[in-house]
Amino acid sequence: MSRTSPLRYLLAEDTIDRQDLEELAEWLRTDPWLTLGPLTVAFERQWADWLGVGHALFVNSGSSANLLMYYAALCAGRLRNRRIVVPAVAWATTVAPAIQLGFEPLMCDAEAETFGPDPEHLEDLLRRHAPAAVILVHVLGVPADLGAIGALRERYGFLLMEDACAALGSRYDGRPVGTFGDLSTFSFYFGHHLSTIEGGMVCTDDEALHDVLLQLRSHGWPKNLPPEKEAALSRRHGVLEFNRPFTFYHPGFNVRPTDLNARLGLSQLRRVDEVVRRRIENHRRYQARFAAAPGFHCQRNQRAEICSISFVALASSLAHRDRVAEALAAAGVETRPLGGGSMGRQPFWTARYGVAALPVADRIHERSFMLPNHPRLSVADVDDICDVVLAVAP
Repeated sequence: MSRTSPLRYLLAEDTIDRQDLEELAEWLRTDPWLTLGPLTVAFERQWADWLGVGHALFVNSGSSANLLMYYAALCAGRLRNRRIVVPAVAWATTVAPAIQLGFEPLMCDAEAETFGPDPEHLEDLLRRHAPAAVILVHVLGVPADLGAIGALRERYGFLLMEDACAALGSRYDGRPVGTFGDLSTFSFYFGHHLSTIEGGMVCTDDEALHDVLLQLRSHGWPKNLPPEKEAALSRRHGVLEFNRPFTFYHPGFNVRPTDLNARLGLSQLRRVDEVVRRRIENHRRYQARFAAAPGFHCQRNQRAEICSISFVALASSLAHRDRVAEALAAAGVETRPLGGGSMGRQPFWTARYGVAALPVADRIHERSFMLPNHPRLSVADVDDICDVVLAVAP
């Protein structure tokens, strides 16, 4: 339970605890380097080792991580065209970079079990439009149907990007999400599995993509590249020796983190396995309670271990969802729709492309509600929350 909110159960609680703050204060007393520096590199390396990828790039938010993921694929010349499949059920900044960077987005409906991209609709889009890339979301931590999507990737040859911002610790067939695509992203925002205040990570096994990411993060210059790679670039472009540190090879951004954020990240990583264990345990309890509940539909993936950021369910109707929300408010339980529901119903999309009428995504838009899942909740707390919801008749 929160110590500061009148609500009994919040959707999210801060993962930065007193120990983290005390260690941070002690580190600050050493007069350390504060902007991007050695602790950023250490956090990236430890994160990559924990996840099991070759390279990780720390940035100032999960949204920036998504932006760089798109842009790196474009700048590295990995795309045969600018058509990209985007998921209807996502966060806004999963889809927004497609518009911001001049892609041609094709919206894919959600699959009824995982709420990730529907493989049948995805294949139809692949067959009709031959897009160069697909971005998927592991919605609230439930892995997408990676078996079916992987088979489509083999057949149609697209670049795959995973938005795993809310899925740290989830696994599909025993393998961590964020290790299936050419690129993946994670978020370390308040209330996520781990927090660096603000922060995100872009991950890849592709060294060339990582080299591009290093430059895009910091203005497009090569200062963070290994010296031999920077030297090779300067020779190739005939750069004046004195000008080398301030030469820009890509039209980049400034989405750098700080070593202060990285210091928190290193502290948080020490308890990541316990955080993952608790979230998985809570999610399993929610699943067990909702399994036989009439009038509700929940995410599931039989091949996955689910480390969710929140538990989500669909009510039987819009009116039923409203009654559930009223009951939760009366019981002091915070709730909300699943993200923004369907991105195909959001004004930023409809103003450009019209409404994307997609049956599963539309049901999620109208009937979804989220329930708390975080390490401060016990299984007994989960039961308390479920008692409130399941008492609301369809």
